Amino acid sequence: MEAHASDTVGLASAESATICFRAVSGEVQGPRPWGEVSAEALAAAAPWRTFRWHHGQRHYSGTYWSATEHGHVIYESRLELARLMFADFDIGVRHIVAQPFLLRACVDGVARRHIPDYLLVTGDGPVVVDVKPRARHEDPVIALTLAWTRSVVADRGWRFEVFGEPPASELANVRFLAGYRRDWLFGAALLDEVRARDLEGVTLGAACRCLPARPAPLVRAAVLHLLWRQELVTDLDRPLSAGQLLRRAW
Repeated sequence: MEAHASDTVGLASAESATICFRAVSGEVQGPRPWGEVSAEALAAAAPWRTFRWHHGQRHYSGTYWSATEHGHVIYESRLELARLMFADFDIGVRHIVAQPFLLRACVDGVARRHIPDYLLVTGDGPVVVDVKPRARHEDPVIALTLAWTRSVVADRGWRFEVFGEPPASELANVRFLAGYRRDWLFGAALLDEVRARDLEGVTLGAACRCLPARPAPLVRAAVLHLLWRQELVTDLDRPLSAGQLLRRAW
């Protein structure tokens, strides 16, 4: 899912890099030196810009209710929505921030600016994400922007990711499981009953029938919720089916 531009293109001066971000109140913070703003401060940032709506626009914008954030996160294309759902599904992601900041830097002697698509605060450190269709990764202008952004982000030990189109089956499965992400819709007692069953190596179809005294639709929904939470795991590289085997995540 990552694309790496040539090391000879877009060398940025990390010392020149500055950051601006928008507080929840709407007040602009900065510019400040890039290395002086913590991931914790950015985790509470509001999107740098709002939606741009116009007749005939090619991008599909909207908001997605994130289980990670317990609130809505914006996206400006279907590909951004895909990355957003993958982030929401990732149990290592603690915060998701859309359009988290405005980054400026001197690149080969020229002043540049860029707004990344997402900041993910994870247990392994911050990840700055740009979302671009794979066909556009080699565009010279885009490649330059990705290259200098990568170098500035890496300079402070953060990760940088360029997200392109994911495998179709995996995306379809994550999108389907996202329908079961809202934890308040599932009774704690029912979830505990499902957890108490030995589902290691059991098929998905059998797991959905593991509590015959309970209404079948509720049991099925509870199993799929635990798959979303990744307390249960299965192969997502192919379309979900009743015959797929489940495993305990821990």
